[in-house]
Amino acid sequence: MYAVIKTGGKQHRVSTGDKLKVESIDASEGQDIQLDEVLMIGNGDDVTVGSPLISNASVTARVIEHGRGQKVNIVKFRRRKHHRKQMGHRQNYTELEITGINAG
Repeated sequence: MYAVIKTGGKQHRVSTGDKLKVESIDASEGQDIQLDEVLMIGNGDDVTVGSPLISNASVTARVIEHGRGQKVNIVKFRRRKHHRKQMGHRQNYTELEITGINAG
């Protein structure tokens, strides 16, 4: 059984036991959370697609850790102008472990 959920402006295909990194969620480590924005649930050949969400469906997950991703380097450069600007960015994330899928 799998589900497609929406969190942090992105869509993820998850099944029970999966670990994934999503945008930061305000929850403490070890806490169980409920993700209510379920777009699709599949179980073999039986597929349920929401319009856009499936009512009463949810995915439960446990927060494993909070962290910061790898650094992305940004370089702005103009040729022949003695102009070079260098910046970096590290995105915050929350790592989740999917513990259950409720079809509703």
